[in-house]
Amino acid sequence: SLWEDGFVRMLVNGKPVLLDEWNTAKKPRKLTRKTSVDLVVDRVRVEAEEQKRLAEAFETAFSRGHGLLKLRFPDKKKTEWLSEVPADVEDDFFLEEELTPRMFSFNSHVGACPHCDGLGELSSYRGETKCPDCGGERLKPVVRAVKIAGLNISQLCRLNVCEARAELESWRLTRNEQVIAEQPLREILTRLEFLESVGLDYLTLDQRAATLSGGEAQRIRLASQIGSGLVGVMYVLDEPTIGLHPRDTDRLVRTLKRLRDLGNTIIVVEHDLEVIRQADHLVDVGPGAGHYGGMVVASGSPKQVEHKGSSITGKYLSGKKGILIPEERRPVNSQRAILIQGASQHNLKEVDVEFPLGVLTVVTGVSGSGKSSLVVDTLLRAAERRVSGKRVEVGAHRKITGLEYVSQLMVIDQEPIGRTPRSNPATYSKALDPIRDVFAMMPEAKARGFTKRRFSFNAAEGRCATCDGQGYHLIEMHFLSDVWIPCDACKGKRYNRETLTVTYRGQTIADVLGLEITQALELFEAQPRIRRILQTLQDVGLGYMKLGQAGHTFSGGEAQRIKLAAELAKRSKGGTLYILDEPTTGLHVDDVSRLLKVLHRLVDEGSTVIVIEHNPEVIKTADWLVDLGPEGGVAGGRLLFSGTPEDCARCPDSYTGQALSPLFGMAPGTALSVPDSGAA
Repeated sequence: SLWEDGFVRMLVNGKPVLLDEWNTAKKPRKLTRKTSVDLVVDRVRVEAEEQKRLAEAFETAFSRGHGLLKLRFPDKKKTEWLSEVPADVEDDFFLEEELTPRMFSFNSHVGACPHCDGLGELSSYRGETKCPDCGGERLKPVVRAVKIAGLNISQLCRLNVCEARAELESWRLTRNEQVIAEQPLREILTRLEFLESVGLDYLTLDQRAATLSGGEAQRIRLASQIGSGLVGVMYVLDEPTIGLHPRDTDRLVRTLKRLRDLGNTIIVVEHDLEVIRQADHLVDVGPGAGHYGGMVVASGSPKQVEHKGSSITGKYLSGKKGILIPEERRPVNSQRAILIQGASQHNLKEVDVEFPLGVLTVVTGVSGSGKSSLVVDTLLRAAERRVSGKRVEVGAHRKITGLEYVSQLMVIDQEPIGRTPRSNPATYSKALDPIRDVFAMMPEAKARGFTKRRFSFNAAEGRCATCDGQGYHLIEMHFLSDVWIPCDACKGKRYNRETLTVTYRGQTIADVLGLEITQALELFEAQPRIRRILQTLQDVGLGYMKLGQAGHTFSGGEAQRIKLAAELAKRSKGGTLYILDEPTTGLHVDDVSRLLKVLHRLVDEGSTVIVIEHNPEVIKTADWLVDLGPEGGVAGGRLLFSGTPEDCARCPDSYTGQALSPLFGMAPGTALSVPDSGAA
């Protein structure tokens, strides 16, 4: 016992109790975690002759206190703690082992909260709820107790990039702390500065990867590289400007040049003309797409490529080709408009926004300014609930009016049209239906009693029995991507031998699916229903694509244009609301030109088109512009401007206006005074 070991007294909630009187002493009725119980090791006056006694008392106290020692100064009425181990005295946490980086990771069992396994949430019938043990911080209590400047690692990571940088720069460290922290702090600040320079200053450090766009994820990976300071590295970037406003594109280019100047090689696959103009060396592949391309059309500096007559890119760089600004904007009728009042989803600041009907509206703003929160989370969800009857959650707002004018809703996104060979341009565009009708009318088909159903690769009687009409077999690779291999029986033709005896103008149904859209258009020139559908596919720039090309092989831009073509091929009824989110992703400027013709054609047929877009070539052709900002994250979410692109070009507070100014031959930031334009 403590008494037998020579100790005389304890302090219970600060009051002395002699150990030999413990059983009779007046103590708290119930001891809890909040009850303070201290073992008194020694009472000593600090004088020179007492130094040895003081050292022995310290040694005993550390031994009995598991590395913790409390010093009481009665005359000064204060208490101080000394520790040999990492500890948080206030929360009664201490570690008897050395701190390691793994302890601060919620992906490691060493640091993860045991209650939620480092997820920070628990699933319930009400949805995701914060873990009651860690409060969403994901880490064990002892790890959360480790703080610098009053913040633990979870609290620090809740800050956005700008806030985190300001916080780290505000730290006042001792000389020893500076020696320890110098290198990691320098690397952290370098990465934060990079993230800020490429327009990601609005992201919080703990934002989940699943919520990032492809462009954001790519720029974050670049941040991890630039902080390493490596030289002699070849970096390959695939369209790094995806999702970037022109303001942020300039920042990205400066960063890439900085990497180059360190002694690295940067190879970028890109369509943005401003990035192309900044290149040291340009390789232009073409001249067309599909089998019409695959050749190096031009190689050299951007100026040299401008003079290569066979280069479409060069023609746009030189100005010989271009997307023209409309001579007239469509008139806006404020009486026929969708009005969102008090939109406050995510970072939106109670904004009132008007979307005129019967025109092309483009929603712009820097990354994270609130475009998707406004258009997708609020407008689209409200339209789905009102027009389509879907039970979806609508973004926070006070009121939405004008949806009664919308008879149909179409969302044209870049999601795949299918994930197996069964889905292809012929099936998605509904071209295969009339093609099957044509084959069913052939003399050979009638003689054999074949109906339209026979020419569907989904019907048992006509398809290959070995692959069930897919033309391919799926080989599952458990640790690699799955592989599709051609069927040995039909060699990828999908149909059985009897079905392939029927031909139209010398082509079997399998041959037709193997034709490019341009070739199929010539084959079915005399078939109006088929020709109309194929012509729309040609109009959106997909003439190089095969009718039977598997849907899972398309790029996002190709999938989006197939969806647009399928809509165009339908008989227009008017009153349709089309919503597109960054449709120019992955498109060459010549493809953007074709896309814009399609979008304006939809509007001419009586529909309303709303596009989220950063591309100035698209923005300048809009009838109406909604610009959010001024920055991303908490510094965004405000309506900066609504009106025509020309008026936006004169708006001094708009980064979009600054990007548009040169296109209209204006000086950036020219003062603007428009009575009823909706400018904020």
